Amino acid sequence: GEKGRGVPCERRAQPAAVCLRPAPHPTAPRRVHVTAQRGSLDPAEMATPRAVSATAELERLGQSARREKDWKRWGPYLSERQWGTVREDYSPYGTCWDYFTHDHARSRAYRWGEDGLLGITDHQGRMCFALALWNGADPILKERLFGLTGPEGNHGEDVKECYFYLDSTPTHSYMKALYKYPQGAFPYSWLVEENRRRGKHDLEFEVLDTGIFDHDRYFDVTAEYAKAGPNDVLVQITVANRGPEAASLHLLPTLWFRNTWSWGRTGEGYWPRPHLSRQADGTVLADHESLGRFHLAIDDATVPLLFTENESNVARLFNVANPQPHVKDAFHEYVVNGRHDAVNPSGIGTKMAAQYVLDVPAGGERVVRLRLYGDKEVPARCFGAAFDDVLALRIAEADAFYHERVPPAATPAERLVMRQVSAGLLWNKQFYKYDVHTWLEGDPGQPPPPPERRRGRNVDWPHLYNRDVISMPDKWEYPWYAAWDLAFHMLPFAHLDPDFAKAQLVLFLREWYMHPNGQLPAYEFAFGDVNPPVHAWAAWRTYKITADRGHRDRIFLSRVYQKLCLNFTWWVNRKDVEGNNLFGGGFLGLDNIGVFDRSRPLPGNAFLEQADGTAWMAFYAITLLAMSLELAKDNAATEDMASKFFEHFIAIADAMNQLGGSGLWSDVDGFYYDQLLIDGKRQPLRVRSLVGFIPLLAVSVLDEDTMGNLPGFTKRLNWFLENRPELARQISCMQGMPGHRRRLLAIPSRERLERMLRYLFDENEFLSPHGIRSVSKFHQDNPFILRTDGVEHRVTYVPGESDTGMFGGNSNWRGPVWFPINYLIIEALERYHHYFGDDLKVELPTGSGRMATLKEAADEISRRLATLFLPDDHGRRPCHGEDRRWAEDPHWRNLALFHEYFHGDTGRGMGADHQTGWTALVLRCIQDMATARSA
Repeated sequence: GEKGRGVPCERRAQPAAVCLRPAPHPTAPRRVHVTAQRGSLDPAEMATPRAVSATAELERLGQSARREKDWKRWGPYLSERQWGTVREDYSPYGTCWDYFTHDHARSRAYRWGEDGLLGITDHQGRMCFALALWNGADPILKERLFGLTGPEGNHGEDVKECYFYLDSTPTHSYMKALYKYPQGAFPYSWLVEENRRRGKHDLEFEVLDTGIFDHDRYFDVTAEYAKAGPNDVLVQITVANRGPEAASLHLLPTLWFRNTWSWGRTGEGYWPRPHLSRQADGTVLADHESLGRFHLAIDDATVPLLFTENESNVARLFNVANPQPHVKDAFHEYVVNGRHDAVNPSGIGTKMAAQYVLDVPAGGERVVRLRLYGDKEVPARCFGAAFDDVLALRIAEADAFYHERVPPAATPAERLVMRQVSAGLLWNKQFYKYDVHTWLEGDPGQPPPPPERRRGRNVDWPHLYNRDVISMPDKWEYPWYAAWDLAFHMLPFAHLDPDFAKAQLVLFLREWYMHPNGQLPAYEFAFGDVNPPVHAWAAWRTYKITADRGHRDRIFLSRVYQKLCLNFTWWVNRKDVEGNNLFGGGFLGLDNIGVFDRSRPLPGNAFLEQADGTAWMAFYAITLLAMSLELAKDNAATEDMASKFFEHFIAIADAMNQLGGSGLWSDVDGFYYDQLLIDGKRQPLRVRSLVGFIPLLAVSVLDEDTMGNLPGFTKRLNWFLENRPELARQISCMQGMPGHRRRLLAIPSRERLERMLRYLFDENEFLSPHGIRSVSKFHQDNPFILRTDGVEHRVTYVPGESDTGMFGGNSNWRGPVWFPINYLIIEALERYHHYFGDDLKVELPTGSGRMATLKEAADEISRRLATLFLPDDHGRRPCHGEDRRWAEDPHWRNLALFHEYFHGDTGRGMGADHQTGWTALVLRCIQDMATARSA
């Protein structure tokens, strides 16, 4: 870290923007009146960037990639929720929600991470900055987002706050986020009690349903960050009073160190206690052994600075004496309960805050500014014009960066959605630390973990050591990575930040992530669970997307390819129970889509041969085949591997179509089904769901040019055609231009494909107004029922929230629209079109008489997905449901939430409402729509 004493910033009041008045008491907070104005969210303003270089952000990305300047050292890597996670759970039976509650979070030091409101941290999570708020009515200081735990909610865990990620560049040189804070008492108890009262057939009770935001009695709190340098971060906080009367708000910008010193450990990641201290010039010095020396400058030297320690209040938590008087919840005690002795009068600690009390007139705004900078990047002037100029420049550069990535024909509304979905994707990056060996062992400075831990969660993953910035699905509901979610995140990331996308894909294949047996870690609740094997597809697509002027990153492809071969072998060895190329796999990410909980043992001696598990393996094999053929251009030895994956695909496809007569195909229904194998007898589970469409995804087109350059592979392929006719039927061949042939590798034949697509494009089955449903609407009136061992198992069409508690009840694949499979279906249809061209057309929608090519059909799915977020003629976005404020209120109508999944009929967003990971795939949908308009 950098050493040496920093030079104090020039500090001054800004007469045009700040008016100060004396405090009534030496220890009481000052009231600061600021009249600066900020911009709007008008989408029309996003159409044209200011006249700045469009390459500025690209240059920063290049400097970061070359390790010349670490522009990514600081970012939105602070979690929205650390409490209630597996990492912080030291209970006997894995009851993480009960062990570390929201109520404990303000008083209890975290072991593995930190959380905060609209905050930032460095890429090792050492020092954190975030906001704390108090409206004078709440029972607690608002330092983090509130939500329900899994057992509390009628549909599982759910955040109960209104916040929005509005902007970010890939290096986080500019970031913007918004939090809406009620002026009345936040309805904590009401939200818990009402959701507990409601049943599975009721909607979730949300904070907007309480009426707390009615009559506009709330504050819009906007946090903006702009970097003058890699270690010089400008912070601007704007508080807008949307209500009809003047109101006061306590605003506490807070800086603190993650606790690494209370656990009795030394060595990597366990630095000695750092310190924060008030300096004579009014700045705060932050000194950390690893991070170096930083300074926090505050725009008003008269604002009180509060100090305490980031250590647990064991007196409150466990009714034992605190070893020292100043603890984590001191600011809550000071502000809410008026306990001035709770903070350290000496002005030192490991947690500090500047306490502003802002009087905000009705309809007015107040602005607060701070600056965090390292010893080697001391600015000549912290505030005034120097601050304004940097902030304005970074905003303009962000505009220019995104202007280059949006098709010229995109509408202002489309531009706004693309900008916000990109912001959400980037804000959902999080520093994630979890050392499973140490977690299982416990810490010398803490009580030993219960003995049950050695027989419980993740005991088979002691090698796992995570200490990285990782793309999260949602930093509140899913503040832990999910392997198959992350794969989908990387496609939009490949357009925004190619190096980050490739680094994430490589990371999950490293030896401290991948299990020695070749399995990839799923997620912290059960690293051994099985997610769909989409990592190879994401790596292959990222490889192609990030090609620069014909140059492709073969080193990246080779790195992931070698490890993926190990993972593929794990699948082959572990998930093909009968050795007949029909695979199980478990729930495979589709949660409750099946008749049973597929992650648990089935009744009796039964097991499943899964249409999706088997098709995923064909998809995996065909992707590795593509990688092998690409790498064989430089390394002839890889041709042998291409033959291996070609044969795997052919064998799997044959088993799906032919084993036992017709494999997993039902010629009666024209659909692929899971089969229940009991005592050697197979029973199809005739549920029409996305499970039966996964076989469509495993499709590839081989060009004669490719095969002509790879004689070894071509020789093996021709041998198959000549000597294994029973397998060769899985390969179609089309004569194109004279002397040019293309071969189609696919699971369904053309006739079967056409039968399946009739279901896919039927609006009474799978085709909803906003994408492809996860279960056919046919089952609304025709539920599938299976009785085994006296128990009835039922699957019906449930377009909204789950009506069962399976998988916690906060996820539902029995009807809603989900982006990941929709996206893969779009890509598959495009590949089929590449082979069949205009020769194959389908009715779209089924029964309409309108014929369309498969490319046109893919475009239609894409268009329907995009409509989830785009306002209609009345300003209504389907994702927001029926609440009129989203369409009519100027402070809500230009905001969008990117949910986990969407109602199968109305498009209303459900599940995690900031899952801008795989839902960020809508970027491509909108981009394709806009590009098509200009063609």
